Amino acid sequence: MKIAVIDGQGGGIGKHIMDRLRRELPDNIELLALGTNALATSVMIRSGANEGATGENALIYNADKVDLIVGPISIMFPHAMSGEMTPRMAEAIAGSPAPKVLLPLTRSGVNIVGMKAEPLPHLIDELVKKVKELVEN
Repeated sequence: MKIAVIDGQGGGIGKHIMDRLRRELPDNIELLALGTNALATSVMIRSGANEGATGENALIYNADKVDLIVGPISIMFPHAMSGEMTPRMAEAIAGSPAPKVLLPLTRSGVNIVGMKAEPLPHLIDELVKKVKELVEN
């Protein structure tokens, strides 16, 4: 199984996700760091990714070649992450047949109704739990 962790800007969220997935998933699970920029990719690689790729073309190319996509929900919004998420990137992610496990974090003015405010570590706990469920089934 191949899981893509997608993040941008400084890669901090992707770093935390990657670290937890690497510690809690079996070694045969391949983790791919897909960064909107080189810094985000580098940070995720140092946190345990098997490999990484950067930029619009890399993200579009890999979106339909992975079994699962994880990251903040903003990866689905064109122009999110201070403009780093291009419309083509968002479209590739949304159109990928891979299931998506997304953190309800956004600074793009989108409000997700029904979600209670939780600290990032709690949200990552939930994300990892859901990924483990999907990997085991």
